[in-house]
Amino acid sequence: MYAVILAGGSGTRFWPLSRETTPKQLLKVVGDETMIQQTLVRLGDVMPVKNIYIITGQKYVFDIKNQTDQVGGAGLKIIAEPSARNTAPAIGLAALHIRKRSPEAVMAVLPSDHVVTRPEAFRKVLMQAATVAKKGYLTTIGVVPSRPETGYGYIQKGASLSKTDGIEGFKVQRFVEKPDAATARKYLKSGDYLWNSGIFVWRVKDILAEMQKQIPDLYQGLMKIGRALGTKKEEEVMAAVFKELPSVSIDYGIMEKASKAAVISADIGWCDMGSWIALAEVSPKDRMGNVITGNVIDIASKDSIIYAGNRLIATIGLQGTVVVDTPDATLICGKEHTQDVRKVVDELKKKGAEELLEHVTVVRPWGSYTVLEVGPRYKIKRIVVNPGAKLSHQLHHHRSEHWVVVSGTARVTVGEKTYNVHPNESTYVPLSTGHRLENPGKVPLHLIEVQNGDYTAEDDIIRLEDDYGR
Repeated sequence: MYAVILAGGSGTRFWPLSRETTPKQLLKVVGDETMIQQTLVRLGDVMPVKNIYIITGQKYVFDIKNQTDQVGGAGLKIIAEPSARNTAPAIGLAALHIRKRSPEAVMAVLPSDHVVTRPEAFRKVLMQAATVAKKGYLTTIGVVPSRPETGYGYIQKGASLSKTDGIEGFKVQRFVEKPDAATARKYLKSGDYLWNSGIFVWRVKDILAEMQKQIPDLYQGLMKIGRALGTKKEEEVMAAVFKELPSVSIDYGIMEKASKAAVISADIGWCDMGSWIALAEVSPKDRMGNVITGNVIDIASKDSIIYAGNRLIATIGLQGTVVVDTPDATLICGKEHTQDVRKVVDELKKKGAEELLEHVTVVRPWGSYTVLEVGPRYKIKRIVVNPGAKLSHQLHHHRSEHWVVVSGTARVTVGEKTYNVHPNESTYVPLSTGHRLENPGKVPLHLIEVQNGDYTAEDDIIRLEDDYGR
């Protein structure tokens, strides 16, 4: 059995915690592990790590590898999409890679932004779904509803297919879009409907055959890519073909039209972290029904979500309110409006706001930097370089840089010269001059960087050499 974890989403409804450079799946939203780490750990020993694929955007590859390595994921395979083309092309691409290794393989498809509080039950359901999939069914996991939820799609159960250890599978009668409140209550009362979890299990050959039938343009493009896999032209063909594939979801493009679809009924403590209100489903509450995280003093609030970092947040008398605070942006809204956070993101896009792109503190392969202040013609950063790490050999056309070492030892290359800079010493990097910063020591290097110039944005970087393939 193989697994494909979809990790390409941007998580716009989790702004301001999620940003374009650090989407939801890379964040610790619930618990001590990030969502991508939780998804990997949840698989347990269902399959070897070498059979796990993660498909994501190129800009997230390093962070995902770093995070998954920390929880036993060394050896899994990361597929970088040349561009975002929705779930059906992503799943098709992963299926090609698996087919190359094992044409008869069963593959599970898992989103990277779900919470499952009963992982052992999840693994049993996954194995039962694999049994049904081996009979040729495109199988999905349907969650037993606990309330008349209007934020999820539903699946109507058809005839029973199997039952093992209390886990039952059914033919799919139909898929239903998100209902209104009255319809959701009717679905819950009938017992005939399950929440659509977006978790799928099928044989590789079956999903590719269904793509050929339902989305022939997608299938033909995938076959071009498939013929190039493992050849010298793989990257070239992938870049040219993938961006032209139709952008379509697996639900709409395949599952809603499939003639042989099955659903496994599951009670696994599942929650789709689709918006901030989902925290209330999976987090402990105080006696007033509040979910409170971080440095918060609250007085007399009820039924609210207050999410803070190290900065003190004080709240008084809130009711049904969401407050999310980060160093450079704060969200305040009624719980009924959490789905509208994407509208804020749309406005930020129009303005080209940095608060959409990244946090004040940005993690890089070599360490991190924190923007302390930005003004006309200058930017001030605090930079931390991990022991033994180095930044790329680079230059800037629009800014010079001045570095002051706070602690540790910096090995600096400026032009043709390489030398060490110690605490309370400084050095200068002129405009348009190749330079490199590295930490030769055994403790983190901390320094302050002052940039000066007409343009201080992060895209003014010409990399001459880079250890991380950027």
